[in-house]
Amino acid sequence: MLRAAWKLAIETLSRMEQQGLGERLALTKTAKQLEIKDAKVVGLAHKLVFETVRRQNFIDFLLNLMLTPYSLNDFKPKPRAFLRLYTYEAKLTNSSFEKAVNIARMGRSILGWRELHEAEEALGEILSIEPSDILKGLRDEERVALSTYHPTWFVKYCFQLLGREEALKFLENALEISPAYIRVNTLKTSEEAALESIEKEGITLEKTQRLKHVYKVVKTRKPLMSTRSFRNGLFFIQDKASCLAIEVAGPKAGMTVLDICAAPGAKTTHLAQLMENKGNIYSIDYSKRRMKVWKRETKRMGAKIAFPILADLCKTLPTKISADLVVLDPPCTSTGVFNKVPSAKWRLLKRSVLGMAKIQWEMLNQCAEHVKDGGFLVYSTCSITLEENEMLIERFLKWHPEFTLTKTSPRIGLPGLRGQTECQRLYPHIHECNGFFVAKLLKEA
Repeated sequence: MLRAAWKLAIETLSRMEQQGLGERLALTKTAKQLEIKDAKVVGLAHKLVFETVRRQNFIDFLLNLMLTPYSLNDFKPKPRAFLRLYTYEAKLTNSSFEKAVNIARMGRSILGWRELHEAEEALGEILSIEPSDILKGLRDEERVALSTYHPTWFVKYCFQLLGREEALKFLENALEISPAYIRVNTLKTSEEAALESIEKEGITLEKTQRLKHVYKVVKTRKPLMSTRSFRNGLFFIQDKASCLAIEVAGPKAGMTVLDICAAPGAKTTHLAQLMENKGNIYSIDYSKRRMKVWKRETKRMGAKIAFPILADLCKTLPTKISADLVVLDPPCTSTGVFNKVPSAKWRLLKRSVLGMAKIQWEMLNQCAEHVKDGGFLVYSTCSITLEENEMLIERFLKWHPEFTLTKTSPRIGLPGLRGQTECQRLYPHIHECNGFFVAKLLKEA
């Protein structure tokens, strides 16, 4: 099992680098290609890949020191992937010397000894160095970047945004796994009956304050998606920050709603639930692959008032629908979910933030055209940057004086920045959920 998991992890990291894929998709594709169906093998490979990618800047920094006169770039993708995985397992998990030696042997067995020949000396030297020693003498931001496993530019950004003390708490939290949350589905049965069925399957829940139907998963005997309750549509696995955005939107029975960037279906099914399957939801997304998931999820959850539209909102929307409520959750830099999508840290560049904000601006402008007088536009991201959130809302309000910010309720987060106290911000280290921003805008009648 161990060898199969390591082979899967090596192939997955290599595929991520060569094809630019995220960790989950790369792992799924690679396991399918290698015909690996053993859940324990996939689970171990998942942990190796995710934990290595989380720490990739520190691992690469250490390896490049140890590999001199070579560097990581001198190796092919698969040996490079193994060296990263080996460094994580041998140096950052308190593994024994014997285990590290066995991993090195396994790497030679999987890849062939020639592929790792130039790294032989480094494999041993890595075991003798103290990680804290290589941080000495570095500038503050560089040291924090390596010790918290973030790009240096992002550390500087967080220092400016949050202040050093709060930024350190936020950055250090990126190694923590946020709790899982579920939204109990009252479209299928009563909340009490659903909870009884869920808890019979060995899932221990804790009610989340101020949010309807939302529970924190305290303990579970098996993966949530493998339970009968999940298959029967009794709950949706959904972060509480995402649930907040829909409660803030305040959908009501009989409304016409536009759900923009709707796939894979969390927002649509939540809207349908709060609307009691009365009204119309037009769910728009550009991705055929993700909309297939949307169709499956809306069926599983019993959302009967949702209609899919395949379209790119950066272009003209192929409908003249005016809605009582428009909900926009656009693509973002994912700076609030680095703990869940660690590869996003290393793909993101400082200039990418402005590029993403430009896309969001185009989408927000398109949405404004489809809000009825007296209707609402709700904007949310799983990012903490000002450029994608408060600064974008400021610009929108200048261009669209017919809109005004209105209070977001329920209040479970912190007030927005730059004087936008009506908005809410959530942070993983404070609120035990995704980093998140939500704003609600009223179009004057």
